[in-house]
Amino acid sequence: MYISLSDRGKRDKPEGTRTALSSEVPFRLSPVILWLGIVSMVTDVSSESVTAILPLYVTGFLGLSTIAFGFIDGINQGASAIVRIAAGWAADRSGHPKRIALAGYGLSMLARIGFLFAGGFWAIAAIVTGDRIGKGIRTAPRDALISVSAQPEHLARSFGVHRMLDNIGAAAGPLIAFFVLLMIPNGFSTVFVVSLAFAVIGVAVLALVVPDIKARGVKGTEESEGRRLFAFSWSHLKEPGLGKLLIAAGLLGLVTIGDGFIYLVLQARDSFAVQWFPLLFVGTNVVFLAFAIPLGRLADRVGKIPVFVGGHIALLATYLLAAAPFGGLWATVGCLILLGAFYAATDGVLAALASQLTPPGKLATGIASAQTVVALTRMLASAGFGVLWYAVGAPTAMVVAGGLLACAVVAVAFILRGARVAPAGDPDDASNAA
Repeated sequence: MYISLSDRGKRDKPEGTRTALSSEVPFRLSPVILWLGIVSMVTDVSSESVTAILPLYVTGFLGLSTIAFGFIDGINQGASAIVRIAAGWAADRSGHPKRIALAGYGLSMLARIGFLFAGGFWAIAAIVTGDRIGKGIRTAPRDALISVSAQPEHLARSFGVHRMLDNIGAAAGPLIAFFVLLMIPNGFSTVFVVSLAFAVIGVAVLALVVPDIKARGVKGTEESEGRRLFAFSWSHLKEPGLGKLLIAAGLLGLVTIGDGFIYLVLQARDSFAVQWFPLLFVGTNVVFLAFAIPLGRLADRVGKIPVFVGGHIALLATYLLAAAPFGGLWATVGCLILLGAFYAATDGVLAALASQLTPPGKLATGIASAQTVVALTRMLASAGFGVLWYAVGAPTAMVVAGGLLACAVVAVAFILRGARVAPAGDPDDASNAA
């Protein structure tokens, strides 16, 4: 692990204040982060190959409505929220985040088996719920491992490396689904088999290769001290800096609709063949892959909050371009570039920001709290957008979503203004954060 005492000086500065630390300390990638990236990569091949065909599978092959897809996509976005904070607390309490992460990856692997037999709305909904609960269990402990393994001066950049590897898998999964459907029309079951195989590989790599390191702040010597450090309290979520982040993430999540809806809007507007649909996921993830490290590095240099807010401005541009009356190849490509930039500027950056706004000893819980808020609000956004589409049509629904997102971005810029990161030394000092 790369831990530096210079991190204290950096953490006492307002978020968004540029320091010279990130340029003075050479960047070194921890092997733990590399292996976690590989685990995420093969797991994303598994999950994204299914995600890429799910909109068509639900609305086309099964013949369900956009309301039904909105409900399933809402589950896909938000079911993980059920367990995120509990999983973060368990990782903090045990001091062994790998074990909690492994349980989450294992549950998602088992859920993949269900896709081989499911054929109706309720079965699909139940399987997606199980898969997303697995994601909710694994994400915060995994990100806590990244946080404690990274150089403090290059925290967002380290998350960017992980997200880059993650998105190699996220791009490869839909590409595999595309070739399967190209060779086997309606070959959804084949995609499900491939998905299960990659899930098994991910679990095996995590179990056999990733070390079981302790999270920062774990003493591991006295059980009573462990209870003091990791006893969960709702006051953990009331840290001033973290509280602002949770409010901001919630507002933005409420107006962030699922990617599947954006792609369905593009497909309906341009009427391209369904077998090309998975390539929309590929395009977005390739852009995410290309931008993850540069935007993570930018966040370390100029501040995570400006990059995070800027990512949502890119999402707003995506909505407006998708709602435009003109279509064609370049309009679609523009949407994919903007959407990929949104994820690169927000996904890893949010986790890095949450980790710095959370006092030591509560790391996984703080990250999980931010991710829970995002998951819950995006679940509501997807379900609501499905109903809105059904009521007023896709273009009008996209314009409404864009207007609401524009208002949320302005509000969040004021909410996060002046937010300070928690001091690195004493958990009690977190109350001094603005």
